[in-house]
Amino acid sequence: MKKYGFGVDIGGTSCKIGLFETTGRLVEKWEIPTDTREGGKNILPNIAKSLQNKMSERGIAERELEGIGVGLPGPVRMDGIVPVCVNLGWKNMDVSKELGSLMHGILVEAGNDANVAALGEMWQGGGKGCENVVMVTLGTGVGGGIIVNGKIVSGSNGAGGEIGHMTVDSQEKVFCNCGRKGCLEQYASATGIARLARERLALEHEKSLLDQAGKVSAKTVFDTYKEGDAVAGEIVDQFARILGTALSNIACVADPEVFVIGGGVSKAGKPLLDAVEKYYRKAAFSPCADTRFTLAALGNDAGMYGCMKLILN
Repeated sequence: MKKYGFGVDIGGTSCKIGLFETTGRLVEKWEIPTDTREGGKNILPNIAKSLQNKMSERGIAERELEGIGVGLPGPVRMDGIVPVCVNLGWKNMDVSKELGSLMHGILVEAGNDANVAALGEMWQGGGKGCENVVMVTLGTGVGGGIIVNGKIVSGSNGAGGEIGHMTVDSQEKVFCNCGRKGCLEQYASATGIARLARERLALEHEKSLLDQAGKVSAKTVFDTYKEGDAVAGEIVDQFARILGTALSNIACVADPEVFVIGGGVSKAGKPLLDAVEKYYRKAAFSPCADTRFTLAALGNDAGMYGCMKLILN
């Protein structure tokens, strides 16, 4: 195995780039702007230029480079084609071929950003030491990544791991951003928790710290929950029941060794894990009932680590 590799996590605003040793050590990381003008035609050339500059700066020869892993905010098909990436302006982009050509034939592997983040957490983060991992990212939406026997489950259309769009309530009247109703994302994301809170506070209820919180957010819900607020407790209980039950269904399919919980909402820490675990254990199929829960450990670097692991796989 060669000594170095690059992990490139492409977002709609910036590209996070990491230079790694193939042992897993992050040597250096930096960011460049994501130029989405003109259908994103400059994104890959800009990345190639940044990588080549770094190789020149550090005296790294092409023969020392194992490859380049790339994470993308959209589905990546089994053949490596990105059918659509709205945030970047791409349609039917073959990232491996295009970036590989710009980098003089160096190996390039591409994957969905949530999936590669899960791979990174499996490799060097909250799931380290495991080969069967489900990562759940609770942010503005709900993302997911499923790793089975050390490999990403991406599916034929690149939609594997899109757990945020599991239907968990067929009676829901409000539309999800995906155009459907009753998705997990509508209840377990930061915006979903805030919605649950607003709905609960609109009902007649006992005095709550949330009444004085101003704009209600997932953070204020968990902060007041930790203070013992009863109404916040009801909201967290509802969130935990929905998410814990959903994860019990995922376990019947993927049977992970560990659930890794990340994203901004996960900053609530152990109280969040405890609440979700309680409902998971109640609902889980008995062979899966002892699955561990842990918090993500790599933060915003998870994608870069996962991109590097892509090429090592």
